Amino acid sequence: MNKLAVVILNWNGRKMLEQYLPSVCRFSQLEGVAVVVADNGSTDDSVAYLRENFPSVQILLLDKNYGFADGYNHALAQLDAEYFLLLNSDVEVTENWLTPMLNFMDAHPDVAACQPKIRSWVGKTRFEHAGACGGFLDKYGFPFCRGRLFGEVESDKGQYDTVADIFWATGAALLIRSDDYMSVGGLDGTFFAHMEEIDLCWRLRAHGRRIVCVPESVVYHLGGGTLNVENPRKTFLNFRNNLLMIYKNVPDDYLKRVMTARFFFDYVAALQYLLKGDLPNAKAIYKARREFRQIRHAYEGKRSENLSRQTLHDIPEVLDRSLVFSFYLFGKKRFSDLTFSK
Repeated sequence: MNKLAVVILNWNGRKMLEQYLPSVCRFSQLEGVAVVVADNGSTDDSVAYLRENFPSVQILLLDKNYGFADGYNHALAQLDAEYFLLLNSDVEVTENWLTPMLNFMDAHPDVAACQPKIRSWVGKTRFEHAGACGGFLDKYGFPFCRGRLFGEVESDKGQYDTVADIFWATGAALLIRSDDYMSVGGLDGTFFAHMEEIDLCWRLRAHGRRIVCVPESVVYHLGGGTLNVENPRKTFLNFRNNLLMIYKNVPDDYLKRVMTARFFFDYVAALQYLLKGDLPNAKAIYKARREFRQIRHAYEGKRSENLSRQTLHDIPEVLDRSLVFSFYLFGKKRFSDLTFSK
């Protein structure tokens, strides 16, 4: 059994592999560490390129494109390692990126997962939108990060260089104990992509397991490598999956209030797109809410199972107020401006 399997999920990503895989191979040469590329049914020459240029990389061939979530589930089920590290194909890693995280995990058995500090590959002094220095959630299910609130991304000036407990670790670079991953059923494959790592971390956190950011480890993420921020498909998946995640995990005594608030917030977001003349993204939000209503009943079993296994009901990394109001009405544009009462 390996100590760690660094697993990159690839789908028609020859250019990404060519650009970013060399750093992963170069800086992951530790004893017991395997670099694996799981190919999600690519139709380009990704696999041939890997075989020719990266003979040390283990290749797993999946029979079709399962999406991000189920693609990882299928790949990780074939691997035997103490830890998995889910790594996006558009991430450039740095020297000594693995050791701080592995040392921390080995020393803290109550921690299920962690992430490194994630800077933008485009502007390397700034945090990257999808993960920054660790993820959190507000009371209505809106995710945010140390270093990023909505679209406001901070420069990295060392202000978040301490190890911190977080609510969720980004799927761009998620190091997780294999036992913990399997114990909660892995990523929810029905999400296809987006929000699946937050849902996974929510289940782990509700079981009393810790999630942390280890900022001594640093990587650079391009972001938007598959779908850019304004892509209507991405908007649809983010809104639909966020609603599914809330439905699966919020306790009964609070669910109705959260869903009522989200009805308001989501349609305000759609209106903002309309006022900008962006009809496709406005329609994507409407479509996401409609599909959520149609398929919600299929998640009743998952909801019952999640709630029955929860041991931590008052999670400290949840902001006990609206991030929307804090950001837009009270001008709190940085993570350090927020006050957690727990």
